[in-house]
Amino acid sequence: MENKEMNQIVEEQYKVPNLEKGLAVLELLSYTRNGMTLQEIKVELDISQTTAYRILNTLVRLGYLLYNDKVKKYRISKKLLTLGLCAIEEHDIFESVLPHIRNLRNKVKETVCYGVIGSEKIVFIEQAIGTHPFCFVLTPGKMIDLHCSAPGKAVLAFMEASTRDTYLKTITYERYNENTITCEADLVKELDQISKCGFAMDREEEMIGVVCLGAPIINCHGIPIGAIWLSGPRSRLNDKVIDKYAALLLETTHAISYELGYGPN
Repeated sequence: MENKEMNQIVEEQYKVPNLEKGLAVLELLSYTRNGMTLQEIKVELDISQTTAYRILNTLVRLGYLLYNDKVKKYRISKKLLTLGLCAIEEHDIFESVLPHIRNLRNKVKETVCYGVIGSEKIVFIEQAIGTHPFCFVLTPGKMIDLHCSAPGKAVLAFMEASTRDTYLKTITYERYNENTITCEADLVKELDQISKCGFAMDREEEMIGVVCLGAPIINCHGIPIGAIWLSGPRSRLNDKVIDKYAALLLETTHAISYELGYGPN
């Protein structure tokens, strides 16, 4: 018997089907902001109603899912976010970030966000909500494109070349509007500029009327692991305040990076 066939037999022998189905449920719901019903989950994953109900009931009981009895929908809880934070190399980064983003929010009045780099995109973790009557609010766990976002470009700009190339290969360059970067050459050109000035901008590249400024958080190894960014309407984040807000943003990310052990030799 060939090694490939033997490996397949061993793999089948040690499978846990219901565990795989449970993880499939979590992955499915992670992409659904408003949740899904039992029937919707059953159809999407092609599993029996009894199996789907048992899995969902177990995940609710363990705190990984929330169930809204009024609309009969299941959605992801924040327990997974806690597990995700534990997987980050810098275990104390979350505690280090929070006071800094709140302090920056108090100065700029706009929503200030924190996210980490995932396998292909930025994963939004936490925010200090702006104090204006109208401000932006994100849902924890939201995946943010690299090519058209301030945090995505900020992190890419400070990556080591080979790591950056790996991430560039994952980008699909979805076009959201006429401002969106749609090719690698244009993105790399902008990344070079970002590496010189220290911060990145989203100039209405994903959503018309919305401007963002972002800068990377760098760990003790000199590796960008995430970003801090602030978002607001173009009417408030205009040319008159960009330089001032960018300076405050860099002051914040430099302070966080320093606390993580990064600094001049």
